[in-house]
Amino acid sequence: MGIASKLDTVAGRFYKNVNRVPDKEAIWCDGEKMTYRQLGDFVSRYANYLVSHGVKRGDIIGIPMNNSIESVALIMAAASIGAGLAPINPTISVDQVDTAFRSGKAKHLIARSAFYRQIAGRSMEYLNGLKLCLDKKIDGADSMEDVKSQSTVRPSLEEIDGSETLILTMTSGSTGDPKPIELTQNNKLKRADAHVRLYSITENDRILAATPLYHSLAERLVILPLLIGATSILLPRFTPQIWMNCVEQQKVTFTIVVSAQLSQMVQLMSSPFAPDLSTMRSIVSSSALLESHVRAELIDKLRCDFNEMYGTSECSTITSINFHEAAHKTNSVGKPLPEAKIRILKDNDTETEIGEIGEIACKTELIFNGYYGMPEMTEKTFTKEGYFKTGDLGRVDEDGYLYFCGRKKEIIITGGINVYPKDVESAVLTLPEVKECAAFPYLDERLGEIVALAVVCKDGQQLTKRAVQFCCAKKLADFQQPHKVFFLKELPKNAMGKLTKNKLPEAVAGMQG
Repeated sequence: MGIASKLDTVAGRFYKNVNRVPDKEAIWCDGEKMTYRQLGDFVSRYANYLVSHGVKRGDIIGIPMNNSIESVALIMAAASIGAGLAPINPTISVDQVDTAFRSGKAKHLIARSAFYRQIAGRSMEYLNGLKLCLDKKIDGADSMEDVKSQSTVRPSLEEIDGSETLILTMTSGSTGDPKPIELTQNNKLKRADAHVRLYSITENDRILAATPLYHSLAERLVILPLLIGATSILLPRFTPQIWMNCVEQQKVTFTIVVSAQLSQMVQLMSSPFAPDLSTMRSIVSSSALLESHVRAELIDKLRCDFNEMYGTSECSTITSINFHEAAHKTNSVGKPLPEAKIRILKDNDTETEIGEIGEIACKTELIFNGYYGMPEMTEKTFTKEGYFKTGDLGRVDEDGYLYFCGRKKEIIITGGINVYPKDVESAVLTLPEVKECAAFPYLDERLGEIVALAVVCKDGQQLTKRAVQFCCAKKLADFQQPHKVFFLKELPKNAMGKLTKNKLPEAVAGMQG
């Protein structure tokens, strides 16, 4: 087998850098690191193992994925042979894993011994291909020793053209029926190239991924540096202190961070003992809208380019804003990327007026390949003009800046009038005692729905329902007033730190509001 002439594939670009900068550090994770040569050999062994054990171009491998160099090597190995991965959250239940793998038509399984113990005796007949255990030798599965014993001769890339499915991202990995978002190698390449241009990323950057690898953000952040000859820094787990220590010790220069992580780090940044972040040249906030006071503090404290972006797993990044260049638009999520166009739509798919709230729709070169095996579902999400309907609400100002206004399905309809949760939340967040809050619909016999509010107070602080309602009475219209106010220790969130509003009714069940 020889090296292919086709270099414009994920593995092709990676191997090009293996040849070009073999002794450069390619990846670091939890104290372990590999050069491009070492990682290239690992990827080749992994790819040869997969091929020799029956994995074919187009096959899907299911994996409860942890953050590790082994996981990154698997992504590159799968790319090199044209196979795809269905990475899922390793902490969800076996029933949820089963549903996700079935929807992704997984044939092969790579997992840790704890997962194999969980599924013992369970019928998962579709997983009739390869089985690999990552951390132990167990009956019925190969071990990593089988991978390491393989040849380092690189697999041929001649049959790989970039159209192959690389990643299936599950849109509702822990609840409901998953919709596998299909991302091909070409999708991943276009997205990487767009971010290189947008944020001026070079091979000199050390790029940090600090979110779970079963999510598209971390995948993007570990794949991108390996495509351009930069260095990938991968955190196995996140705390604010671990993140900041990593930036200082690993001299990180660029990262995309979920807003929930930045919110946790703001207070630590003010400490005189805070780690040195001076190597960082650019930070991008993503995943959810930053709270205004957190955004203001970060603009004040960060000495590097500070950006906020808006996007979806289906569309990748849609808009971005650099707050040091557009300080007068700090409540916006920016303007569309050169690769994207946006429209704000009414319920009948006609465009709204400037400043009017509607559903955000996007036409972009970075669009996903569709929901895997669900052509009708895919078609329903696009307008006749080819705009993907995100399910998010927003408005555009006269300068073309987008403002995010929440999820369409989270609108509270009380007495026939639409209430946007963000308006209520913004008012309540002005109270100094409030750490975070969320407005959500609460069933009511007379009005159908009423506005309910879940509030988390800062440590050592207390509030009363009356104080919250008094604040709302001063700042909001009559129809926006919260009828129910619940005080919680924390809001329900997913592994990315993103609020899961659909779980709020369950979280407040039995409580007096």
